[in-house]
Amino acid sequence: KNKLLSMKYSEQQYPLQDESYLIIGICMEVHKILGRGLLEIVYKDAIEYEFNRQNIPYEREKKYEVEYKDVILPHNFFADFVVYDRIILEVKAQKGIVDEHFRWVINYLAISKCPLGLIVNFGENSLVTKRIIL
Repeated sequence: KNKLLSMKYSEQQYPLQDESYLIIGICMEVHKILGRGLLEIVYKDAIEYEFNRQNIPYEREKKYEVEYKDVILPHNFFADFVVYDRIILEVKAQKGIVDEHFRWVINYLAISKCPLGLIVNFGENSLVTKRIIL
């Protein structure tokens, strides 16, 4: 019983934990093979290859419209990846993750209604990952 309560508590604190570990594992594999210093698009291509190879459902550059009052605004945003229809994955390839990246993902989560966002940065010697929970 305690194990079940512990699992439920853990799921509440960290939604989609198994799925996020799988995504981060894929990103670690990509970083291990490609290293740092490439353009974001190259890492995205490699991640997409792995998603397809492992039959992971995703959408790349998923378009989200922004609703304001009773209208849809003319400008949209595009999430790098939406994985399992519930996780926003933002890919970076630069020195450090900055506050602006967190703000973007928080806004993406609010608009998309996805419960979890991941930022992965390939621009360092080791892969850097950050998790944002809506």
